[in-house]
Amino acid sequence: MKNTNDGFTGESTRSVHGGEERNKFAQSLINPIAQTATFTFNNLEEFEAFKSGEKNLYEYGRYGNPTQRVAESKIASLENAEEALLFSSGMSAITSVLYAMLRSGQHLILTEDCYRMTAKFCRTLAKFGIETTLVKAGDMGALAGAVRPETRLIFTESPTNPHLHVLDLEKLVSFAKERRLKVLIDSTLATPINQRPLDFGADLVIHSATKYMGGHNDLMAGVVCGKGALIDAIREYQRITGSVVDPNTSYLLIRGLKTLALRVGRQNDTATKIAQFLEEHPKVTEVYYPGLESHVDHEIAKAQMSGFGGLISFEVEGNLERTRDFVHRLSLPYLAPSLGGVETLVSHPATVSYYDLSPEERLSIGITDQLVRYAVGIEDAQELVNDIEQALAGI
Repeated sequence: MKNTNDGFTGESTRSVHGGEERNKFAQSLINPIAQTATFTFNNLEEFEAFKSGEKNLYEYGRYGNPTQRVAESKIASLENAEEALLFSSGMSAITSVLYAMLRSGQHLILTEDCYRMTAKFCRTLAKFGIETTLVKAGDMGALAGAVRPETRLIFTESPTNPHLHVLDLEKLVSFAKERRLKVLIDSTLATPINQRPLDFGADLVIHSATKYMGGHNDLMAGVVCGKGALIDAIREYQRITGSVVDPNTSYLLIRGLKTLALRVGRQNDTATKIAQFLEEHPKVTEVYYPGLESHVDHEIAKAQMSGFGGLISFEVEGNLERTRDFVHRLSLPYLAPSLGGVETLVSHPATVSYYDLSPEERLSIGITDQLVRYAVGIEDAQELVNDIEQALAGI
């Protein structure tokens, strides 16, 4: 859906009002749920007017829905995008975009530190004749060495998951444009509140809207944002595959987006306090958080992000058993493999996310037995710090 609310500049104002018509159905304050699989026409002439573009109507749920369009327009407003397109999950958005943009015989460059299912999917593209090269996040020399004549796309997260590398987007985009490559950024961990990759010249930005955008751990959705022509090409692919979001999920997403700026601001502040506490604790050997001056990409993050996000990764002193003991001693977070919601979640990546890899394979991508991923919710910061402190004291 097109971004129709360019007049709003404040993040909270865009979160609340962006993408919404002032006068809604039946003068309702809240956008209603268009819970229908199909739409009707009064006659064939009206259908023909719709198909010709003369009338702005709806045809079938797989091709669009009024509730979905409001959510898309709100996200487009937040991302400074011409258009946004919703999918049934973040992975659905990623797979659809890559299928739509790449052909047999072409080549994709992906950064190593990324969501494991993204890397797993990119490896499966080989059976369609599409090769993938993994490079270290931020290593411009390795990136230059990976480019081939058949390369078409650079795909990276920023910040990355779970080590929170932040790529210099201006430098990356300049590199890509010199070589006529497209740049796709997964900005899930940043949200448009903290970073807008399109403002730095990226071609497309993707989010798992399940995370911060939904914000309440009760929906699954994905979204891609960018220029209208690119989104239209991806939409045509989606119309065939049917990886669409349903009206009720769209409604929940609109509700979540209205408090996005408030929630992310709170999570930024809380995560910074926790990261600072962890950095000073003798039983913590490493903290990965771009808001810390000790983080390898702090200067880049400070230059291009307005906040540093609600995810922290850190390593506990000791071994696997001691780290598992620490996780089990935490009383406030839930043990769960997600992030971005109002509840704080904790995960042990070696056990929860990378269980199918050998210890050697995990170490090769930086997943140690001592690594903990901590996704901050909106609880009181000091109570979260106190809980971490007591858990560390017990090991």
